[in-house]
Amino acid sequence: MDRIFIYEGDYISLLNTIFYLLKNNLKAENIKTENYVPSFFENKIQLFIPKNENIMEQMLKSFGMFVIRAMYYVFLSSEENKELLLYYFTYYALQYRKNILYQRNLKCVREVLRISNYVNHENHKMKGFLRFRELKNHLLYAKMAPTNNILFLLSCHFSKRLKNEFWIIKDVKRKIISIYDKKKFVILSEDEFFINLEKESDNEKEMENLWRTFYQTIGIQERKNDRCRRNFMPKKYWKYITEMSEEL
Repeated sequence: MDRIFIYEGDYISLLNTIFYLLKNNLKAENIKTENYVPSFFENKIQLFIPKNENIMEQMLKSFGMFVIRAMYYVFLSSEENKELLLYYFTYYALQYRKNILYQRNLKCVREVLRISNYVNHENHKMKGFLRFRELKNHLLYAKMAPTNNILFLLSCHFSKRLKNEFWIIKDVKRKIISIYDKKKFVILSEDEFFINLEKESDNEKEMENLWRTFYQTIGIQERKNDRCRRNFMPKKYWKYITEMSEEL
């Protein structure tokens, strides 16, 4: 019977679980969050491990920033068995330390690099694709539905890019919201936050129309290439992009 180890769902909890398993020579067939429903042939094991909140600092000294960032990006991904992948990656990282990312002969290293690059690429795209609307209380509000859970990464970016504004970014797919108050941001579930986010400011519609007109005006009809445009601006993002929503 396969042993499925359960963690609380956050990154620190996952790291503590992985290091506990490796330290005690416990082989995991898989690692899942608390809401995982096992099959008949799986044994769901809940570990009660004291949380080491300093685990990131300890890993930083041993593995270095590039390794830590790659691992975190994998955690933010939508890959089905990302926890097990990080388990094997950490096993080898304890041997190679800061040189683990050069061990391309290992499948787990190649997969970590592939997934982390994909998450980083989507985060970079969303910095340009995210469209804020102004609400009646001068609050900036944007919606998105990315493939990966990049809300924290985007919040870090916009807390510097729009540091003098009040803003909210909503991940519709995961039903979570990031709220910034000109000092710091906090990420909450949709159920924890109650405000009417559909009351636009008086000039918002006018600004959206101006932006669509500008977008259409600068385009050269004779050089229009829809296939090329979809490569740079994938269609899955169009729903929340002001100038593209009408084309869906």
